[in-house]
Amino acid sequence: MKIWTVANQKGGVGKTTTVAALSGILSEQGHRVLMIDCDPHASLTAYFGFDSEKLDATLYNWFSETPTTTQQALRTIKQLQEPRISLMPAALSLATLDKRFSDREGMGLVLTRVLKLLSEEYDYVLIDCPPVLGVLLVNALAACQHLVIPVQTEFLAIKGLERMMNTLNMVIKAQHHSIGYTIVPTMFDRRTKASIQALRNMRDEFGHHLWDKWIPVDTKFRDASRINKTPSRAFPETHGVEAYLKLAKSMLSITSTESVASATG
Repeated sequence: MKIWTVANQKGGVGKTTTVAALSGILSEQGHRVLMIDCDPHASLTAYFGFDSEKLDATLYNWFSETPTTTQQALRTIKQLQEPRISLMPAALSLATLDKRFSDREGMGLVLTRVLKLLSEEYDYVLIDCPPVLGVLLVNALAACQHLVIPVQTEFLAIKGLERMMNTLNMVIKAQHHSIGYTIVPTMFDRRTKASIQALRNMRDEFGHHLWDKWIPVDTKFRDASRINKTPSRAFPETHGVEAYLKLAKSMLSITSTESVASATG
């Protein structure tokens, strides 16, 4: 099972769209995919038509009553209408975790422990993160094998990336394990000088960690969420989906190489 965390400490950069798009593409390739919504705003949960406040179980339950068996974990997960895709939904109650359980030992590794129980159930896990540093983001980074950082191609979004890199380095030091990462330029508009300049700046500053392509502005992403479908299911021929297909191919190559390096190292 491979675990990809999608995170950035700035909102509105395309995290949820990236999780939905990559999950749809992976499932269409025959992989079993679990999406985990770690954001109390529950954008990914709403994307697929769930009202987080009406669900009998959400990610909050994994933290308040951590499952100890595979069946306990599976009972809290929702199966989507699209084949081979499941969702661990979020709820607003996740916003209280830092305050309620700050003294509980091992709170930073809850996702790591539960995902070990599910290692035979899914081929890929994609985690959508909140834009703030706290127990949820720490859990998502501690559990992941590769980090995807969507960054809107504008100046302020690049400044937010610096905070994300600081957080990543902090977690790596605390957990004593390295995390590979890929920076993904999003919402790129080749018609604007701001997008072009921002992309150049990212290339200059982040080098080989920057994906060599970009995700364009595409209004069909919004339309896909409105009908509760992954972009590749809803609008397979659009430029945005074509870009995510390229990203998925690149991610599969990168993480396959990392797995081989880890096994031989």
